[in-house]
Amino acid sequence: MIYTYSLVSIIDFKGLYHMENKCSGSCPLSDTLQLIGNKWVIRIIGGLLDGKKRFGELGREINDISTKMLTQQLRKMEKDGLVSRKVYAQVPPKVEYTLTKKGESLKPILKSIIDWGEKFNH
Repeated sequence: MIYTYSLVSIIDFKGLYHMENKCSGSCPLSDTLQLIGNKWVIRIIGGLLDGKKRFGELGREINDISTKMLTQQLRKMEKDGLVSRKVYAQVPPKVEYTLTKKGESLKPILKSIIDWGEKFNH
């Protein structure tokens, strides 16, 4: 598949940069941002980087996310193939979430973001 990118403008206005990137057809950047482009998805992935977690564990780690939002995001991430959900047949029910291979492939990207944040935001 061929992707067409055109850099429309990079202009310096008193230290402010404006860059507009337009894609025709399917755009890898836009497609990726659709999957991981919100704070909850990134934080959930971060919570699962060190292995499987139960719902409550994730909720405690991401203490400012509501139960409803965590449920919605995990369902979307499962549908998108980023996480897998394993339900154990027991009482009380036990459910564990893990990153899929697709989700695991985001580790170096998140590491780069963390490294950048440590370098430039502290």
